[in-house]
Amino acid sequence: MVPFRLPLGQRALIMGILNVTPDSFSDGGRFTHPRQAAARALQMQEEGADLIDLGGESTRPGARPISAEEELRRILPVLERLVGRLKIPISVDTYKASVARAALGVGASLVNDVTALRDPKMPQVVATAKVPVILMHMRGVPQTMQRNPRYRRLIPEIVSDLKRSIEKAKAAGIPRAKILVDPGLGFGKRWQDNLTLLKSLSAFKAMLELPLVVGPSRKSFIGHATGAPVEGRLMGTAAAVALSVWGGADIVRVHDVALMRQAARLDA
Repeated sequence: MVPFRLPLGQRALIMGILNVTPDSFSDGGRFTHPRQAAARALQMQEEGADLIDLGGESTRPGARPISAEEELRRILPVLERLVGRLKIPISVDTYKASVARAALGVGASLVNDVTALRDPKMPQVVATAKVPVILMHMRGVPQTMQRNPRYRRLIPEIVSDLKRSIEKAKAAGIPRAKILVDPGLGFGKRWQDNLTLLKSLSAFKAMLELPLVVGPSRKSFIGHATGAPVEGRLMGTAAAVALSVWGGADIVRVHDVALMRQAARLDA
């Protein structure tokens, strides 16, 4: 684990996405070799990323889970190449406690858990390491989460689900100051729900009173709203990033760091 301090509250920070997976929805297969992945992380740092989010398992809709051993086989060689070379923090994007523990041991400084602590061992791993954790909202699991998701009251239900995860974190000894929340755009929501979330971020943040992470980059709701394929969602992503920042996002999670950094700066 590499200690760090994020300047939350000063401006929206840029989290660069680094997927070392063969099957992620947008960039699967591009950075599966550790050398390529490390080079991409360093490139995003040069483009202005404030931190890197390293993921070894796809959580796109319909994705099948992989073993912890396979996930570690993908991410640990990348972490080992970056320690001492990367000057910005590395977040490990995992919901498995064993993967988080190993990644923190090699050099990661933050855990991004898309299941908001469903692994019963994850809270203690984070608490023991004394690192920040991002709790993301997701109904169901990636393999089935987009099969007819429904909410009676979208924002209150998401807030209620996350409050349970926050209490679980605090009960394990994770201080509130180290908890961040993510409404989970694209995770168990209809495309209209994601647009509603974007418009309601300030209210969502006020209900939880915690730093807000938003990840709209290239997601399918942008395609539904605009008709654009994955490779044509740059402008839609920029609009979503700008809306996220205006809605109070402390961190935006993106693929296209240099361009989205420009969109995020328009709140100044």
